[in-house]
Amino acid sequence: MDISADFMRRIAAAAAAETLPRFRTRGAVANKEVGGFDPVTEADRQTELAIRAVISAEFPDHGILGEEHGSQNLESRHVWVIDPIDGTRAFISGLPTWGTLVGLTVDGDAVAGMMAQPFTGELFYANAGGAHYEGPGGPHRLETRKTTRLADATLFTTTPALFKGEARGRYDRFEQTVQLARYGTDCYAFAMLAAGNVDIVTDPGLKPYDIVALIPIIEKAGGVITTFEGGPAENGGDIVAAATPELHEAAMAALRG
Repeated sequence: MDISADFMRRIAAAAAAETLPRFRTRGAVANKEVGGFDPVTEADRQTELAIRAVISAEFPDHGILGEEHGSQNLESRHVWVIDPIDGTRAFISGLPTWGTLVGLTVDGDAVAGMMAQPFTGELFYANAGGAHYEGPGGPHRLETRKTTRLADATLFTTTPALFKGEARGRYDRFEQTVQLARYGTDCYAFAMLAAGNVDIVTDPGLKPYDIVALIPIIEKAGGVITTFEGGPAENGGDIVAAATPELHEAAMAALRG
């Protein structure tokens, strides 16, 4: 099925109505992780409720998997996957590199998705018509760069600290092979890959709601996104995305060691 650009905009607007009034207001932050720090805010919870309301009104028979409010009707062929604020650490730090992620899977395959950054006024989305951008500079199609060599590539990861044990050594060696490495920005780095500004993004240990929305955006812009072993990214895991098949193959080989 096709999802219209107008529906993506409606979801983005509903989310922005909850996130923007709470951004840079120093609101209360709760911790979801015993022995660590996994922050969640009122903005996360209320934004997901708003998104769920828009989806349920339009597609009452579809399933929903959300980070903050669990799942419903997952036996449906059509399941929406929601991360209301991907990059909550950036959100509570006042950095505009977080985003709202909403993706649709059909029989387990990601077919449509959006990443909205309301503070910068940007919407990245993909549907049957391709991958698109709306925001400053005007609307246009998204297209990855044609980089094929690691030595020419710009690499992003949230932080090398997420790579544990032997994987950290492989990542460090991998980073030495690229032209430029930068850290942080969560979902925004994947959007920049689709927009042709970044060549590789890799993060280990992702959940489905961290990545499902971004898969169609990257693929329809010409990129490749899989697990380190080359499997589908829809279930999360250790994820690598790249601008071209050649670059993706080289990055997978490096990250697998």
